[in-house]
Amino acid sequence: MRQVAGAPAPKRQKCDHWTPCPSDTYAYRLLSGGGKNKYAKICFEDNLLMGEKLGNVARGINIAIVNYVTGNVTAARCFDMYEGDNSGPMTEFIQSAPSKSLLFMVTYDDGSTRLKDDAKNAIEALGSREIRNMKFRSSWVFLAAKGFELPSEIEREKINHSDTKNNRYSGWPAEIQIEGCIPREPS
Repeated sequence: MRQVAGAPAPKRQKCDHWTPCPSDTYAYRLLSGGGKNKYAKICFEDNLLMGEKLGNVARGINIAIVNYVTGNVTAARCFDMYEGDNSGPMTEFIQSAPSKSLLFMVTYDDGSTRLKDDAKNAIEALGSREIRNMKFRSSWVFLAAKGFELPSEIEREKINHSDTKNNRYSGWPAEIQIEGCIPREPS
């Protein structure tokens, strides 16, 4: 990128947003995986909670739980939905999130093959409208609040399927993202 003479370098914003979040909000960015080699990422307040650099993201559904009041991460886990029986443990993980938690969920590779109704029900209870539409290798990102309501204008969910003929990753879904600013709890 060429910089114009005399122009200051653009200031980097939290979680690589284009514009800064107001000081009374949390910045977040959820990025699903894409293709074979683009891993999912979860960023909150400019901290990478899950990602390839941390080595804590894997095939399936990756979930980070953040305390809404303090902004601290309380747990982060990945659940392989292609092999093994991880739907039950994922359901328990989601249900164990305390009240006043933010839950960030992103897929990498396949998040649906072994996803059972118990997990779908738990995710629907948090407000997902797309969890039952997931297909093999769908890219999916979801932001949920447990024990409180997020403002209606916050984008919470996005899905992309791998069955598009013009997909740049040859049958693998392209990555998708949502980002924004979550109002902090008033003190």
